[in-house]
Amino acid sequence: MIDHQIHCVTSFQDLVSTPFSGEMNAICWTRQLTGDFSEIVKKVTLSGNITAIEEEELHELQLSEQGQLAREVLLNDLKALKAHGASPTLNVINYYDRDDAFPFLPTDVYSFHVDRSPVPTDTFLCTYYGEPSDILPNSQGQKKVLIPAIRDELKKLYDGADEGFESFLSEHFFDLHYQATPDAHPISLGTGHLWRLAVDHPESQVPPCIHRAPKERSGQNRLLLIC
Repeated sequence: MIDHQIHCVTSFQDLVSTPFSGEMNAICWTRQLTGDFSEIVKKVTLSGNITAIEEEELHELQLSEQGQLAREVLLNDLKALKAHGASPTLNVINYYDRDDAFPFLPTDVYSFHVDRSPVPTDTFLCTYYGEPSDILPNSQGQKKVLIPAIRDELKKLYDGADEGFESFLSEHFFDLHYQATPDAHPISLGTGHLWRLAVDHPESQVPPCIHRAPKERSGQNRLLLIC
């Protein structure tokens, strides 16, 4: 099942041009990157729990030779994705905000979820430093809104007509989140690899890819590109 879900390529062009099909909803450009990405993390001026790094700031960093190699990788990835029409952001992440409004169904990025868009698009991401993200085989995840105990709790929150309940779930993004099955084996996306994940959109021919952000390691920020 996992082999059918993930397709590996060896170039950026293949990453963006290979169509999703059947069960395959995650494409990985496998890479062994050179350079010291931790140096960039340490030298960026942090602001809050998530700090966006602009290209201008990247250029201005005073870096060692290994740091400069890492910077070139980042600049090349940003350039390639922008040329493809994407809008990548490069972030240093200390932690994401937690959603504890509804303990029975948190909707933060630490929960297994899928991305949704009203127009055709894909999610691209790469962890250069720190803990990498995970994906979950679709056969090993169940929509949380279909789990009876959770659905009952959601119905207690909803006070409208029965026919509007599904819209309520969608409007609050509850229907994007998944529970891993007891025998699930999440797949680490690793560091340095650039991934393209399928998104839930009206023209999609495949199931959206279920993924989550990792719990950060204490004292270690992540360096993540995402769009």
